[in-house]
Amino acid sequence: MGMIGGGKDAFIGAVHRIAANMDGQIELCCGALSIHPEIAIESGKMLFLPEDRIYMNYEEMITKESQLPPEKRIDFITIVTPNFAHFAPAMMALEHGFNVVIEKPITLSLEEAKQLRQKVAETGLTLCLTHTYSGYPMVKQARQMVKEGKFGAIRKVMVEYPQGWLSTLTEREGNAGAAWRTDPKKSGKSGSMGDIGTHAAQLTEYISGLKITKICADLNIVVPGRGLDDDGNVLLKFDNGANGVLIATQIAAGEENALKIKVYGEKGGLEWHQMEPNTLLVKWLNEPTQVYRAGSAYLSDAAKHNTRVPAGHPEGYLEAFANIYRNFAQTLTAKISGQQPSEYMLDFPTAEDGVRGMAFIENVVASGQSDQKWTDFIV
Repeated sequence: MGMIGGGKDAFIGAVHRIAANMDGQIELCCGALSIHPEIAIESGKMLFLPEDRIYMNYEEMITKESQLPPEKRIDFITIVTPNFAHFAPAMMALEHGFNVVIEKPITLSLEEAKQLRQKVAETGLTLCLTHTYSGYPMVKQARQMVKEGKFGAIRKVMVEYPQGWLSTLTEREGNAGAAWRTDPKKSGKSGSMGDIGTHAAQLTEYISGLKITKICADLNIVVPGRGLDDDGNVLLKFDNGANGVLIATQIAAGEENALKIKVYGEKGGLEWHQMEPNTLLVKWLNEPTQVYRAGSAYLSDAAKHNTRVPAGHPEGYLEAFANIYRNFAQTLTAKISGQQPSEYMLDFPTAEDGVRGMAFIENVVASGQSDQKWTDFIV
């Protein structure tokens, strides 16, 4: 792979490299790691990249890599830049024949997301969107149980994603991550809903197998002086008639990364907490709650495919991230070999998830600005 962004001081770039490297199937071969030449060069040397494959910008990297012979040319490009710098390099990569991994949200606007989806369809290439939380083994277990009808028809979904790191105006205090996430020019139309609400929405649809069809949103700027929403609540309606609630807030003082989801059907339901990811609570009508644990023999094949260690050995965020990369890498390997990827290989978020994520942002913002109680979820 080649990487765009993710230089020595970037948090998420290092996470991507760890995840990509975990299963030994992906090699970092080149990079345009920073818009600052000295950081790009220093970062490339720290990662032991050949000097002639440390690039000063993504245009140079994509152009020169596409001219290399097949045995040396990279297979895909990972884009780990802020939101505003996703679309152009992704489109250029696809136009030059490279598969793409991209940070969420996929682009700055719904129209850009649709253009990328169309380009993927035209080229037959593969695009992976790193909605990390869908990579956890117990999320796979939850999804499989719902898919098999264990709980009957789904009636209600409750998802919340509280963080507390933006409880003060930290973007004015030198926090670079906060600065771009709260800047409409760099982050897009929404703050909290774009940054973490999209994760919650994707997880809701992924586990439940349902699609959001209507929303009623309330967005707030709680910290005075902030340019984008830092808090919000959304009522949901799904395509089977079920309803739900989604909360995304970054001003819940004292919270870390407390994503949790509950899904209820006719016969029972489930509950999963991101900060205790190896446990899935399974609840039944008139029966005791069951505790499912990662690594156990009774789990589904989908969960086992995304588990690396025996029960009792914690697997967390990095392993979930690595599952996204591994499944994507296995898909590319199969395609390169002329084989059909398996169902489990293809289990990673795609351009379609990216389009729905951008539609979520734009619909939530429009709903929050509307006096109408319910608005259609338009994609």
